[in-house]
Amino acid sequence: MSDLHSETRGHRLRGWPLLARRSQVACLFIFACQPQERSAPPPADASPEQLAIAGAVVAIGAGDIAICGANGDEATAAIVDSILVADSVAKVDNVVITMGDNAYPSGSRGGYSIFARCFTPSWGDRRIMKMIRPSPGNHDFQNQGGPGYYAYFGDRAGPSGKGYYSYDIGDWHAVSLNSEILDDQSRLHEAAAQEDWLREDLKDHSKKCTLAYFHQPLFSSGDFHGDAPAVAGLWNILYEGGVDLVVNGHEHHYERFVPQTPLGVADSVNGIEEIIVGTGGAALRGVRYPPEANSAARIHGYFGVLKLTLGADEYRHAFLDTEGRVWDKGGRKCHDPPVVPGTASDKRITAASRQRRSESAASEALRHSTRIDASEAAG
Repeated sequence: MSDLHSETRGHRLRGWPLLARRSQVACLFIFACQPQERSAPPPADASPEQLAIAGAVVAIGAGDIAICGANGDEATAAIVDSILVADSVAKVDNVVITMGDNAYPSGSRGGYSIFARCFTPSWGDRRIMKMIRPSPGNHDFQNQGGPGYYAYFGDRAGPSGKGYYSYDIGDWHAVSLNSEILDDQSRLHEAAAQEDWLREDLKDHSKKCTLAYFHQPLFSSGDFHGDAPAVAGLWNILYEGGVDLVVNGHEHHYERFVPQTPLGVADSVNGIEEIIVGTGGAALRGVRYPPEANSAARIHGYFGVLKLTLGADEYRHAFLDTEGRVWDKGGRKCHDPPVVPGTASDKRITAASRQRRSESAASEALRHSTRIDASEAAG
């Protein structure tokens, strides 16, 4: 697998654009930070080997992206494009994911044709569009004239008018959801249909590891929106369905939470890890103090994207900023999905159990044979 190489002391990743934003203030918090404290993140020292998993696929993306007249989205698009080029040479499969608010009403023409005017010059690059699998946000539906969200992304956004769909990539199952229908009283029937579909989708797929992504985060330390309780129903289904990772936008900073339940209880066995990456190009925002419970890392003041390396039974994550640095590298093993009789999960758990029993029987037979051989040799 190919990855970008970091310089030994400068901690810059060659091939990425640098943004001269010295007036921006950035802060990486690990578990806690004093009020008003601002400090630079520790040295970015993630090597390609630390981010790589043999045979893995790569998902790269962000939310809250394109604003006409700003250049943050152009800088994040350059990161995505450079990784797609490198991984294409290395024959690594990729997917580009977006966590909503792909384009904003902005510039001199406001909400007119926001995707063609604002998204196309940056993330609308042909190489990115070939790999993109988006999810919608609230600003995506403020388009006036020109193709809207569904027309612009076409079948890459799933069935038109729904905003939710799923697909497999490598050894992972991925689910893109529509959080924008959940708190609209006129669309409750659509929200219920999405939940019914999600239950069946999670029950029927055959992959051990699952990623879900959508716009609004259930948990957030952001100082603008905060938590989004409207998505709690989705989280309940995702948790019961054995999902490993949820990625969101909506808040314009980076944040990662320890694996937890929908009620916010830390759960290292079956919990879902949530990552917010609303840093694709829209105006950046801060975080509040004290932070949300179980918040493990928070970065604000930097545009950037999330890189996920998705292996057969594990994943690794890293936040790549537009100044060429890598923050919050880490990862974990996927947890075993819940066993529901007669479903795909039951079949793969049963198959795995049969395999373990077969291997155990073969091992015992080998040990028995060895004991006989040793006894005969002694005699």
